[in-house]
Amino acid sequence: MMGLDDLKPEIDSKKRIIPLTSYGIKCMSMGFLVDSDSAVVWRGLMVMSAVQQLLRQVIWGPLHTLVIDMPPGTGDVQLSLCQNVPIQGVVIVTTPQTLATSDTRRGIQMLKTLNVPIYGIVENMTEFICPACGHHSPLFGHQKDGPESTVSGGDRLAEATGLPVLARFPIDPELIQSADAGKPLMFTAPQSKVGCLYDQLAEHIIKCQNQTVHTTLSSKNTS
Repeated sequence: MMGLDDLKPEIDSKKRIIPLTSYGIKCMSMGFLVDSDSAVVWRGLMVMSAVQQLLRQVIWGPLHTLVIDMPPGTGDVQLSLCQNVPIQGVVIVTTPQTLATSDTRRGIQMLKTLNVPIYGIVENMTEFICPACGHHSPLFGHQKDGPESTVSGGDRLAEATGLPVLARFPIDPELIQSADAGKPLMFTAPQSKVGCLYDQLAEHIIKCQNQTVHTTLSSKNTS
């Protein structure tokens, strides 16, 4: 996705990991440290050790935002991160299918139980837009909401959890090709439909971050 498939991070004299950089973004993944054809079979404690290594032993340097891409679920990794890392906010990503939104709903409940701020929901693969005629075709998880309208799984999840839908991303061949080529769409086609969606999502997240910081500072001043 970032054009870093064939690169390996370097280790400094203090055995700290130097993250790879692409398009000005520092990137680190356990996938960079193992052979691409190797199957990684780790138990819970090994996974947690790897997560701690990525957080504590990588020379991140000054960052505006550290984004952690987590798998769905309510397992040890998610729970430990929420309990041990000062997470400013979470963006929930789901696809419209009922099975996907059911798993996502359990994750949302865990985050709420742990008092982790949730910015909102992003629905991926909402629809397919025909490149020839521009027709919008919902593919997954949509239910009839009248003779001419449907409600997606992301909308139902938002209603059930009281969270806003921040963005809906279509299946876009240009985005897929851009990711496969290791060239972010925001650099190759920033003015495309999906590029504009990314811009709008970024604005939402920055606004949520600022609100969270303001709330935190207000609480500290009050106490």
